[in-house]
Amino acid sequence: MAASAIAVTGIGLVTPAGNSADTFWEAIVAGKSKASLLDGEEFAGHPVRLACRAVEPAVPSGTSAKELRRLDPFSHFALVAALDAFRDAGSPQTDTVRTAVVVGNAVGGRLTSDQQSRLFHTAGPQGVSPLMPLMTMPNAAAAMISMKLGTMGPALTVATTCASGADAIGHGMAMLRAGVVDVVIAGGCEATITPVTLAAFANLGALSGRNDNPGSASRPFDAGRDGFVMGEGAAFVVLERPADAQARGAKSYGHVLGYASTADAHHLAMPHPTGLGAQHAMRAALASAGVATDEIGHVNAHGTSTRLNDRIEADAISAVFGQDAPPVTATKGVTGHLLGAAGAAEAIATLLALRAGCVPPVANHTLTEQGIELDIVHTEPRNISSAPALSNSFGFGGHNACLVMAS
Repeated sequence: MAASAIAVTGIGLVTPAGNSADTFWEAIVAGKSKASLLDGEEFAGHPVRLACRAVEPAVPSGTSAKELRRLDPFSHFALVAALDAFRDAGSPQTDTVRTAVVVGNAVGGRLTSDQQSRLFHTAGPQGVSPLMPLMTMPNAAAAMISMKLGTMGPALTVATTCASGADAIGHGMAMLRAGVVDVVIAGGCEATITPVTLAAFANLGALSGRNDNPGSASRPFDAGRDGFVMGEGAAFVVLERPADAQARGAKSYGHVLGYASTADAHHLAMPHPTGLGAQHAMRAALASAGVATDEIGHVNAHGTSTRLNDRIEADAISAVFGQDAPPVTATKGVTGHLLGAAGAAEAIATLLALRAGCVPPVANHTLTEQGIELDIVHTEPRNISSAPALSNSFGFGGHNACLVMAS
């Protein structure tokens, strides 16, 4: 193991696929979508009425009912997942100023923002809650985690849209490598399943319109894909230097070997047509890890299930790895797109795959699009070696983040 490797000693999840590492992995490896139709009159007549709702999370430890009401769901999800990850890691005790929190988030408190906008229009200015700014600010999740755990080191929020969760883990890794901190709680969170958000993404042409069959809607790299399915949730890990983790007898789920982040410098919504930024990120992450392309055992792709993005990502993977590209999987067929939480959830899926020795299948994938020259794992899981794996995360704005993981 490289001296710069960083150990993952704790995992916490709130997802449509379950709220523990075991239930999450069981759902991912089963390859069955968690999408369903949305209830409620606010979605009646909506062009898109399907999504992947998170499994209802518990009340965060030490949180009163009053305090919970003052949390937008994205902060609630984050707090539960981060506290679970910290407990799972054995609640590492270190100098509070040397413990960091890094949270990836794309949107912030969308549900609260929409609710308060409706109140403004029905009750006037006096109907708007004075707590709205505190509930909707994107850094609220990082602040709440820091306050609950009493950490006084960096408490940062990374906003690189759908690359945010991976970038949060990457920034945590960098701080540990630099010796700035000793423990990092890093991950991503999102809660954007609202009528307004769905309408915006539907009008953008990004969402699947399979209201008649939600379970078949998200189908990464499949020839019949027509858009992504909105998901929600949070995913967090605890990161430590391996020597520190070993010294306190902590378990390890695996290691982060490398990380890189690049920008397409091309368009706010569309990736670079050649996938050049994604290629740069993959190559730089491999260089950061000291791993050659032929040493990668599988790729957990970003795989949104959108027509353009999947094709460009596939071409980028082929450009980096050549004709001998490793097997490729993608988890969004099961969970939907968790936006700011996606990169962290998929990094965890990659670690769990390495631990289990198998690659999960891409849900709903029956026929790879003609021209995509990749070995897409589908129908059933595939046994793999213990070789390192690459986890890709790409987002609006041309943000690309890649993590290299190992057992």
